[in-house]
Formats: sequence, C-alpha cells, structure tokens
Amino acid sequence: MMSARPMLPLRLLVAATLAVAGIASGAPAAAAPGSLREGLFGEGRYDSRRFAAPPVAKYAVEDGGGFILDRSTPRPMMKFEDSAEVWVLQPHPAPRGDIIYKNDLGQPVLRATRLGGLTVFTPARPSGAAAALVGGSNPLRLPTLGPEALLQRLAQASARASRAARRLIPFEADASPETAPLVADAAMVAAEAVVRLSADSSGRNVLNGIEKVTLVEGRRPGASLRAGVILITITPEDGLAGRPSSERILAATGAR
Repeated sequence: MMSARPMLPLRLLVAATLAVAGIASGAPAAAAPGSLREGLFGEGRYDSRRFAAPPVAKYAVEDGGGFILDRSTPRPMMKFEDSAEVWVLQPHPAPRGDIIYKNDLGQPVLRATRLGGLTVFTPARPSGAAAALVGGSNPLRLPTLGPEALLQRLAQASARASRAARRLIPFEADASPETAPLVADAAMVAAEAVVRLSADSSGRNVLNGIEKVTLVEGRRPGASLRAGVILITITPEDGLAGRPSSERILAATGAR
C-alpha cells in the first residue's frame, strides 16, 4: 500500500480508551488590521494576496462563538473554536463582486462582500450569521507525530466513535512517519462524522451497520461505506486538503 516508504509497525486496530485531541498550531499571531473591509478586499479588486488583514485571523460570530480563518496557504482553511476539525475551503466568485468559500462538497461556508461583510453558514445557521474580525491568530497546521502519539490519536478517535455508537468501533490504518500526522487528523474527522451520525434517527440507522473505520492512502481524498466499513482515503502530499471533511464522510454514508 505504501511500500516505497519506511513503515511504522502500525496495522492498527485500537480500542476506545482516550478523549479526542485537536490540531496543534505554532506560529506567532499577526497584528490586527485597520478594518474588516481592508482585511477582506484591500483597496482594489479581490486578490487573496493583497489582504491587509492578518493572513490568519480570528472572527467572532454575532450570535455567539467564533472561528479562525487561515489564508496563509494556497487553500484557505477554517476552524470553529468549539471543534477540532479544520475545513479546507475553495474560493469562488459570486455576484456583486462577492467571494463564496465552499467546502469539499461544494457547500458554502463563508461569504465575503466587497463592502467588508463576512457571513458564516453552518447547519445551525443555514441562512448565515454575520462575523466580525477580532484580530490575528496562529496558523492551522498538522503537528509532528511519532508512533506513540499516532496510536493515542487513533485510540482517541475510536473512543469517541465507540461512545457515540455505544459499542466498539475500531480504527484501522497504515502509516509511515511522513503520513502519520494526516492519518491522525483524518481519524479525528471520521470520528466527528460518526458522532454526527448518532444525532438523529436516520443517522443512527446507518450507524447500526458500521463495524469499523479504515484509513488508506490513495491518489485523491475520499470516503465510502462498504460492507460495514467506512473507508477513508487520504492524499498526504496535499496536506490538510488531502483528507475528506466530516460533511463529505456523512454524504458517503448516505445519511445526508
């Protein structure tokens, strides 16, 4: 599967024992910009390289909560403060010069207007909620992981999924030292999808047929459900963009 790379002893079937962990980050925060309009659009036409705002910034949502928007990489990334999942976004032009940021299912997550407004869309806020710039933040990055830390992350993912299902759901993965950080992150995202399955009756019906989660490397990121196995495909060279989001995993199960 990954014979070209040195393998860790990691054909792993781990039981549920630990709590879920999030993504570490570690660069110094940038200074806050003068205005949200300048931060989003600068003085001229839209160009993500001309933002006056910090490349990584924190935003507060009008009805509570907040998120980090990281534009320091070719693909913008976003993380809500109450979740460990990082969403990799794709900007798309919209009418009136707006920009819509979409997830890997093509669903809108953020909308930025030329007037400086920023709107965030979530399942709890389908019509959108306004967000305001707070200041700079730290970039969203995958942490460095050794074999022991990867085992712990997989155990944590299995623990969280198993609690949601009220039975053991083991996580199985192949990993090398290079792919370990993305494997760990993809496992956490898969556990989040399982938890979300348990939240309603249709999802629980699907969850009843899930026996385990398997993570493999492939040419492009994806997710599928076959014979009781959630199969997560990762593409390590794409970084955080190289694994499916929890929303895409849910869609693959047929529960959304």
